[in-house]
Amino acid sequence: GVGAICGAIIVGPRKDRWDESKSNDFAAHSIPFCVLGTIFLWFGWYGFNPGSTGAMHSADSAHTAGLVAVNTTLSPCVAGIVVFFLRAKILPPRSLDVGGFCNGILAGLVAITAGCAVVKPWEAVIIGFFGGLFYQGGSMLLRKVKVDDVVDAFPVHGMCGCWAILASGLFGDPDEGIGGNGAFYGGNQFWTQLMAAVIFVAWTAAWSILIFLPLRLAKALRLSDEFQDKGADAMEHSPNKAYNQGY
Repeated sequence: GVGAICGAIIVGPRKDRWDESKSNDFAAHSIPFCVLGTIFLWFGWYGFNPGSTGAMHSADSAHTAGLVAVNTTLSPCVAGIVVFFLRAKILPPRSLDVGGFCNGILAGLVAITAGCAVVKPWEAVIIGFFGGLFYQGGSMLLRKVKVDDVVDAFPVHGMCGCWAILASGLFGDPDEGIGGNGAFYGGNQFWTQLMAAVIFVAWTAAWSILIFLPLRLAKALRLSDEFQDKGADAMEHSPNKAYNQGY
């Protein structure tokens, strides 16, 4: 997420990205593909999170894997619904935004990953709820400051990733015996998590800038206006049409 925001700022917006008269030119090509990709990612997350327990040879390890699987289900469900509701009922243009719903799901998955083994299911619901809010707020902020993050990678992975790190220091009851040490229960894990978040952001931002900026200065990072007008499919790919959908 931090790498994404550094890249988006250094590359700059796509040609005519913030021209209101051409906003429809930047809509997603295929909502069904967005949904299919989200399903793939969510399915893979069950290997990523429960699989990270490393074993299921005992009752304790099986319980941990089961808890992680439940949390990996609840958080994205809540986050996706939060984003979908906000865009359908509260935020203009108040429409049923399936793409936003998909990104909300991903936001919930990111938000629960850090603490998935040390929080209870009801805490996963809260984490997912705020993950959805952070994603939506981050997405709106990028548009406000005109940063062209094509797939909202920073709101999903950057903001919700930081929230995940911090949430692990807020939630998790030490008395449950599952590894939690949250500040809400008198634990002292929060400041460690905060320091970790600061270090991760600083490290990633520094290396991203060191990589992206020289490439931008060497004019090796951005497609020309001609490429953007005609499309990379037509300019250099074969076949020269990415989607056979009558566009």
